[in-house]
Amino acid sequence: MLHLLSLHYTGSEEAAEPFVEDHVSYLDRHHRDGTFLVSGQTTPTSIGGAIVAHGVDRATIEQITAQDPFVANGVATYSVTTIIPGRVHPDLAGLLNPAG
Repeated sequence: MLHLLSLHYTGSEEAAEPFVEDHVSYLDRHHRDGTFLVSGQTTPTSIGGAIVAHGVDRATIEQITAQDPFVANGVATYSVTTIIPGRVHPDLAGLLNPAG
């Protein structure tokens, strides 16, 4: 199961600046534990960012997004799209389905 996390600023990009360092630590923690596969800013950056996550269910990913310092401080929200992969590139198959 994959989750596409779309981060949207609730106000200006500048309003999020005081929380960037904590947000980066949050991203690093979840990349280290293997939940976040890819993360980055959108283009234009004023929209927010996007994350591809895996290995957890929908309820858990919603708990994880609620812990983002941007969300906790009211400067951003997430929309979560859960994806059940039907086709996977061979280079990703082992990562996304380690038992198979």
